[in-house]
Amino acid sequence: MIDEIIKDADSRMQKSIDSLKGELSKVRTGRAHPSLLEHIVVDYYGNDTPLNQVANIGVEDARTLTVTPWERPMVQAVEKAIMKSDLGLNPNSAGSVIRIPMPQLTEERRRDLVKVVRHEGENAKVAIRNIRRDANSDFRSLEKDKDISEDEERKAQDDIQKITDTCVKQIDEIIAEKEVDLMKV
Repeated sequence: MIDEIIKDADSRMQKSIDSLKGELSKVRTGRAHPSLLEHIVVDYYGNDTPLNQVANIGVEDARTLTVTPWERPMVQAVEKAIMKSDLGLNPNSAGSVIRIPMPQLTEERRRDLVKVVRHEGENAKVAIRNIRRDANSDFRSLEKDKDISEDEERKAQDDIQKITDTCVKQIDEIIAEKEVDLMKV
């Protein structure tokens, strides 16, 4: 029973770390990467559809993305969706190919992005701590119901704390790596 709670908490903590990695992949570092456009949705014949389901996204060079819609009439809709996104990008269409140049990041914008990254990291740590709290409360209720002894509860809480510390350290490393990447010119 204790092992199940620990395994569940560990897997939920790993999912929080994976979620953080996903969020950080959206924070651009000045280099062109197709994942920057993954969250954009396009009006595809009345349905909101993810961009990668209506077009091919590629990298032309380190500072330029290319988007090639599968249907010629979709060029305008894709271009409009990219402009309306919160990324601050200005797409240029040339026939059926849309080129998106990545603007150079200013020092001030880099600092703002570092703040965003730290905030995301803090949110992930809060999620990890909430999972630890839930597991510890499960242990307390098991001990209260006399399903486990006090010593087993204390040992289980120590195990959860070790997992929590490992996950928080992992988050700190991910954040530090992203900050270095952002501040690199």
